[in-house]
Amino acid sequence: MKKLIPSYVRVPLIFALVMGAMEYFIDSGDKPAFIEYPMVALFLGVFLFLLVAIEIVVSAVDKVTYHLLSEEQKKQLEEAQALPFTESAFYQGIMKKLTRSKEIEEEHDVMLDHDYDGIKELDNVLPPWWVNLFYLTIIFAFVYLVRFHIFNDYDQASEFETEMAIAKAEVEKYKLTAPDLMDKEKVTLLTDVAALAEGKTIFEAKCVACHKADGGGSIGPNLTDNHWILGGGIKNVFNTIMEGGREGKGMVSWKTEIKPSDIQKVASYVLSLQGTNPKEGKAPEGDVWVDENAPKTETIKDTTVIDTTKTEIVAVVK
Repeated sequence: MKKLIPSYVRVPLIFALVMGAMEYFIDSGDKPAFIEYPMVALFLGVFLFLLVAIEIVVSAVDKVTYHLLSEEQKKQLEEAQALPFTESAFYQGIMKKLTRSKEIEEEHDVMLDHDYDGIKELDNVLPPWWVNLFYLTIIFAFVYLVRFHIFNDYDQASEFETEMAIAKAEVEKYKLTAPDLMDKEKVTLLTDVAALAEGKTIFEAKCVACHKADGGGSIGPNLTDNHWILGGGIKNVFNTIMEGGREGKGMVSWKTEIKPSDIQKVASYVLSLQGTNPKEGKAPEGDVWVDENAPKTETIKDTTVIDTTKTEIVAVVK
């Protein structure tokens, strides 16, 4: 039996298609399905074994069958195998069904009376595949008309909103495993309760040994006053936690243990402790920090206004 695709190509191709289909339909997260689920790996191993076994069996049957043929049958088989695929009966039959073309001997059946200087015209039918495709476009247009212009299924605006909602959900899903991109230049002060609560949890796990749970300071400085050694504000506090304190002394860098987005939450929580005045707080260290970018406020002088009308009324009554 003639095989169009050799076994050394056919077996890997079939195995790759089955493996790709399993990877597509089985949700295994970031890991391949055959690693996440051992049963998938077992199935693929058995499937590959069966593919190889089937090829061996079919090859053996072909050889045995060939030896059972007579010399004339062997010669006919070799001639059939030597025939190009485009000249085989199978290929010719498919092309005839697709095109409905007439053989040269049958062209007189579709010959028209037109004659252009000896050039004759044939009235061949359109290829069935083209005609069926044309009918399919008509059906599609009718369904589209009914669905979108009669029943108003959805319009471009609603489709855009749906796609944007899906994209937003995918972005949020990506953020769960995406590398943290927060840095000193992009950090902002967080004020929502949930973020500050997370910052407090990290602070209590990492920072209380040096700053106490209330931020009053012990080995490290008091975090509740307006004095700062390396500057206050969200950017400076974030950078201090990220990179550490002064070289040779002060706080160590936490960037290898706390991811930047969590450092932002800790820094925001630290700044929320400003002015809490804990008991036995450590004396201020460093300089008073003033945010130079903060909006300036004008000082309004107190003025006393005397209600002369009321005074006059009282005088008249007396």
